[in-house]
Amino acid sequence: MLLIYNIGIRLYFIIVWLVSFFNKKAKLWITGRNNCELIREKGSIWFHFASLGEFEQGRPVMEKLRKQYPAKKIVITFFSPSGFEVRKNTPLADAVYYLPLDTAKNARNFIDTIQPEFAVFTKYEYWYHFFNELHRQQIPLYIISGIFRPGQVFFKWYGSLHRSMLGFVTHFFVQDVNSKQLLQNIGVSNVTVSGDTRFDRVWANATDTKPINNIAEFKNGYKVFIAGSTWPPDEKLIATLIDNYPGWKFIFAPHEINEEKIKGLIGLLPKGSFLRYSAISKLTMPINDFKVLIIDNIGMLSSLYQYADIAYIGGGFGVGIHNTLEAAAFGLPVIFGPNYAKFNEAKELVALKAGFSITNEAGLKAITNSLINDVPFYNGAAQKASSYVKNNTGATGAIVDYIDKVLS
Repeated sequence: MLLIYNIGIRLYFIIVWLVSFFNKKAKLWITGRNNCELIREKGSIWFHFASLGEFEQGRPVMEKLRKQYPAKKIVITFFSPSGFEVRKNTPLADAVYYLPLDTAKNARNFIDTIQPEFAVFTKYEYWYHFFNELHRQQIPLYIISGIFRPGQVFFKWYGSLHRSMLGFVTHFFVQDVNSKQLLQNIGVSNVTVSGDTRFDRVWANATDTKPINNIAEFKNGYKVFIAGSTWPPDEKLIATLIDNYPGWKFIFAPHEINEEKIKGLIGLLPKGSFLRYSAISKLTMPINDFKVLIIDNIGMLSSLYQYADIAYIGGGFGVGIHNTLEAAAFGLPVIFGPNYAKFNEAKELVALKAGFSITNEAGLKAITNSLINDVPFYNGAAQKASSYVKNNTGATGAIVDYIDKVLS
């Protein structure tokens, strides 16, 4: 199985390399790894994240450890360019790298160079050679905000290699009891149900917001429907709402902001109704004259929710919805597409009637009408959303308390 894994890793690299000749993201993935110059950081704390979402998820733990151990260096690695390119200059880290390709040589060289005191991987990302090398050098490895489902390879008859990776982990901090039970069923007992650190992150963000003057000026007393992390199928639906609600404004924050995608979104909007955020500085008329604002940059979304009244979260007509908790923390009812079964928080928000799944235009218009026109219904959903997030905070403290005992 290890031979097949090693072949698969190298084939993956070759495929990405070929794609990199005509795909910008793939090119960043290749060049970022080729241009990586490691700095020796003996006794560092190593955090690894798949991408930007996992960075935000693990951020509360990183912030707390940095505060408690200011003398220790923090090294961050990302698998994806979408995480690295946005957070490569974060002040939380002393060094930020792409994770090298998972080979035995790369793992040994990387770990020998940064010499971590321990490593923290967030949610998922299981790399055999990195895990094995940490284990071989007796360096503790913690998985935080872990989530496990029966369909994962760990629990399949052919998953022996991946099950062996679990044996290299010092301790698992998982989101729910079901994850703990699944691990225990295959003999993994070093597990604590700590919850999801995303709740701590989004609650901290919602309770310590910084104003964005341009957005406040755009809102100008209107109600705002915000569409976050959207894809074209989401945008096609939401565009049908714009002319139906004269007392509302709309903000789109697409998941991808390349020019082709932005132009596709613009083609769905009423003519003359929209403004791109990047064009604000060139305006010759008041920003509040526009009904639709397109956010054509990365990194603003989590702060935009403070100006919204209803949130739509994209991705539910594709591989899965994006972050619903950022919006819910601000007390926003959240709407999303049908593909949310893998996301516990979305299922729980739906059960509370603070989250609403739709499958078509009629469903979107029906729930939007209810939220806008039925004040008690809206207030109930908003209160439940905020309370849900607040009541599930605390994972960060449980994780850091455990690590403190190991370090002391």
